[in-house]
Order: sequence, then structure tokens, then C-alpha cells
Amino acid sequence: MTSDFDEISSVHSLTIQKISLNKSALVTADVVATEKPLEIVLVWREAEKWQQKSLSVTMRTPGHDEELALGFLFSEGLLLNRSEVQNVRVSPLINKVYVEVFPIVAERSERLQRHFYTTSSCGVCGKASLEAVQQKTRYAIPGETPILSQETLYQLPQTLRKAQATFDQTGGLHASGLFDVQGNLQVLREDVGRHNALDKIIGYSLNTNDLPLSHNILLLSGRISFELVQKAVMAGIPFIAAIGAPSSLAVSLAREHNLTLIGFLRDSHANVYCGAERLA
Repeated sequence: MTSDFDEISSVHSLTIQKISLNKSALVTADVVATEKPLEIVLVWREAEKWQQKSLSVTMRTPGHDEELALGFLFSEGLLLNRSEVQNVRVSPLINKVYVEVFPIVAERSERLQRHFYTTSSCGVCGKASLEAVQQKTRYAIPGETPILSQETLYQLPQTLRKAQATFDQTGGLHASGLFDVQGNLQVLREDVGRHNALDKIIGYSLNTNDLPLSHNILLLSGRISFELVQKAVMAGIPFIAAIGAPSSLAVSLAREHNLTLIGFLRDSHANVYCGAERLA
């Protein structure tokens, strides 16, 4: 991976006024989470000429842009494995990432029924139809693993929260954390878009050749949307827990693909919507 710039900050400094009842306004420095567009561009060589195609513009927090692009392409069914990618060039100064692929990947992109525009609040917006969202996953979710103790489950939110460095500064980011069955945090990603944070984890796992993630636990800092379950299915993740609530479609998709789905994981309490057999 090559880059035009070493790092773009995930936080933005500014001056604000703090106000309180019956007190004078206080001018002070503050930081907010950075939100910038990222354009994902496919590049390939065909008939001795270089071709390129803009696939998506997503609002994201800068950082781990290569992972975001790779995770997005994989969870959309465009990439089958890392070997289909020849090079990734991140250009954060112009908010673009160029993914150089083999022509077969470009051919797959023509078959996708999707208007490739997403926002930080809704990664599924623009889907042409519900059927187009339900990509065919390469990985079957195993029925017997992982087995997680309730004691370990209740410790996951605290572990995730302690690792959320950018959230501590801004209070304005979603997080996705990948754990093993012993409750050890394997990788954490934060982003203004909850689907971006998960794409970054999937892209990381694609780079490290760890897919499928069939022995891992995914913890989400917010609610569980349909598309987050879809991405987990594509990555072979059998167990999703979240601090927030799932949607009806998220529960339906989790049941269809034999996932364990847990919501409202707080203070040693949780709701198990399906897959209770994976809890010891």
C-alpha cells in the first residue's frame, strides 16, 4: 500500500462556547470527530489500457482507509479474497482510495444492483431491492462454535470502552470490536459510520488472511442494523453482541444464517434474540 500522506487526523480541533444555566458562557477549546467523504475507485488493466470506475462515496472518519475499501468490496461480494487485489493506493489529501484489481472484479461490479452512495448513518441506503442486499456468502456459519460464557460476555463492553481512544476525546464515534472466545480484544475500529467501523475490521482480516472469522465475537457499540448482520454473515462471524437494539430485519437475517444475536448488553444483562446455544 502506498500513500500520499502519512496520517490524516481522526479528530478536528475548534473553539466553542460552553453554556450553563445562570452562568456566563465559557470560551474553550474542544475536539470533534472528523467526518470526510471517501471515494472508492476500482482500477484494472484491460486490452492494454488502464480502466477505472468510481464505486462508492462514503462519509467516514479518516484512518484505516485501505481496510475500509477492502472490507467494503468484500462485504459487497466484489472481492473473494486478498489475492484478487494487486495494489491499494490511498490518497487522503483528495479523499480517494484506488484499488487495483484483476478484470474479473470489475466484471462482478457490473452485476451488482446498487446505487453506490452511502452515508455515515445508513450504509444500506440506495439498495435497489432487498434481494440485492442479501449477497451470497462464501462461508457457512458453524453451528457449534463459538461457546462463550455469560461471565465473559458481560465483560466485553467494558473492554471495548477502555480501548476507544478517539471516543474518549470526542464522544462521537461508533466502534466495532472483534474478540476471541476468551474475551480478548483482537482488533478495534472506530468511525462516524457504524458500517464503516465493521468494514475496517473485515478489511483488516482480509489483509491478514484471517477470514472466515468463524471463532470470533463481534461487539457493536450501538444498534444492530440489517446491513451490519449482512456484513458479519459475509465474513463468517457467528456471534454478534451490541450495546443497543437490533432491528426486525437484523433478527430475521441472523436467524436465517444461524447467528447468535444479542442486544442491550449492559450491566450484566442482555437480550438473546437467537442462537442461545452458543452461550455456555
